[in-house]
Amino acid sequence: MRGDTRAGRFPRGTARVLAAAGLAVDAYMHAHLADRYDAISESISQGTLFRIEAALAALAALLVLVWRRRPVDLFAWAVAAGGLALLLVYRYVDVGTLGPIPDMYEPIWYRDKNITVVAQAVAILATVFLLLYRPGRVRAHGGGRHASY
Repeated sequence: MRGDTRAGRFPRGTARVLAAAGLAVDAYMHAHLADRYDAISESISQGTLFRIEAALAALAALLVLVWRRRPVDLFAWAVAAGGLALLLVYRYVDVGTLGPIPDMYEPIWYRDKNITVVAQAVAILATVFLLLYRPGRVRAHGGGRHASY
């Protein structure tokens, strides 16, 4: 039996809005910055990779609001966590060129990068909450009913 209690709807709804907002800011920042990185290229430009991140983050933001299912929450988490991980790796490690991926090492912090980090972190925290917090979820087990956590 599936059912969110009224008390559980508010925190989950708030988490969905926060996740979507973080992902929307992530999408905007990557789309906004993409043209600045078009010149950094191997087979694929860093600008193109930014546009792909923007599209994935926008899709995740939309889905987390309209399709309230665990796979969507996991997808939204993966987009935010993957984006943040790559941002931090390329900030602190000169990975170099990886096949068609250009060398995206950028050892500086600036306003737009800071905003993106915060947005991705908010989305990660909100989606972790969505993945872990399941109020009012009850499963039949054997002859009785037990709350699942």
